Amino acid sequence: MRILLSNVGSTSLKYRLLEMDGESTLAMGRIERVGSERGILSHQATGKPSVSRELPVPDYAAAVQLAIDLLCDPEVGAVDSLASVAAVGFKAVHGGPVTGSLRIDEGVLQALEEYAAIAPAHNPPYIQAIRIFQRLLPQTPLVAVFETSFHRTLPPRAFLYGVPYEWYEQYGVRRYGFHGASHRYVAERTAQLLGRPAADLNVITCHLGGSSSLCAVQGGRSVDTSMGFSPQAGVSMSNRHGDIDAWIVPFMMERGGLTLAEVKQALGKRSGLAGISGLSGDVRDLEEAAAAGHERAALALEVFAYEVRKCIGGYAAALGGLDALAFAGGIGERGVAMRRRICQGLGFLGIGLDPTRDEVRGEEAIISPDGARVTVLVVPTNEEIIVARETVKVIGGKE
Repeated sequence: MRILLSNVGSTSLKYRLLEMDGESTLAMGRIERVGSERGILSHQATGKPSVSRELPVPDYAAAVQLAIDLLCDPEVGAVDSLASVAAVGFKAVHGGPVTGSLRIDEGVLQALEEYAAIAPAHNPPYIQAIRIFQRLLPQTPLVAVFETSFHRTLPPRAFLYGVPYEWYEQYGVRRYGFHGASHRYVAERTAQLLGRPAADLNVITCHLGGSSSLCAVQGGRSVDTSMGFSPQAGVSMSNRHGDIDAWIVPFMMERGGLTLAEVKQALGKRSGLAGISGLSGDVRDLEEAAAAGHERAALALEVFAYEVRKCIGGYAAALGGLDALAFAGGIGERGVAMRRRICQGLGFLGIGLDPTRDEVRGEEAIISPDGARVTVLVVPTNEEIIVARETVKVIGGKE
């Protein structure tokens, strides 16, 4: 069974075609700068020449059509036509109370529309891409695997906010959590690497990148997570603010004379590590600048590590003990210096790093010393395989 995966960004389209018998990749590609005359394309099918070039990509319709044409191209593609594809899976972000893995219909699209203002960088491009796939592949099932679905097991004490209860009842104001496919994969893979049943483990998974969140996983189930009602919450991110006092918003509107739109733009685009440093939201840039003496770059790195460290300590308490700490995402998988910053001072929990093992970048590895009370791992995430497996389940196939 073949499954096509579509991962939509604010200006990008990534795709992967999988053969689910063996879970092998037949083709994959990335189209960047959607909406530009200078779009960037990269495409690779197994056993075929790779494609890399710059070309106009005026909109998502053009990007989707380009991906389909490449997948079916006799020289560089992987299939004769997409009629052989059983379904298209989407890593959908926010549908509020509409969550799980669902065949896409108008109800699912309406849920994405209703929460588009809460996830403005994610929901609108997904809605647009889904509509295009519906038009181009009208006979192919489309499946949404929501990022919130892994966190459906949060207990009320973890998902309720201290706001009027009717806000939750009437408007769905609660903690939803995101990066669910990543946290699920990393938790499951951690159990496999440790050779222990997931049901017996307390694990904290750290998806750290341009967008970051942590998750407390008990017995294979999410019981707390750092992102909240929106993907803005939790630890500071590349250019998003993380947890702040909500009263900052009316204060800046009244005292700073900002409109609501201006506050939202500042919090969503000019905050986080970029806001603190005044330089960049990329940890690599900040580490380079900090080494050259840039004080605010160093401060941004310190804030990020402190917030992640504090979250780990809180989740260890929530879990009542900790067996494993797993790092994933671009920073988690490759950021050797940042992992050390985060773990520094967590020895009281039994968390420590082996300096030699911790040199790993982008590979699965145990990076804690032998005999450590808590096993620390690097687990490169694979959100796409979770989406593919869930898509197979939804259309009634077998994994």
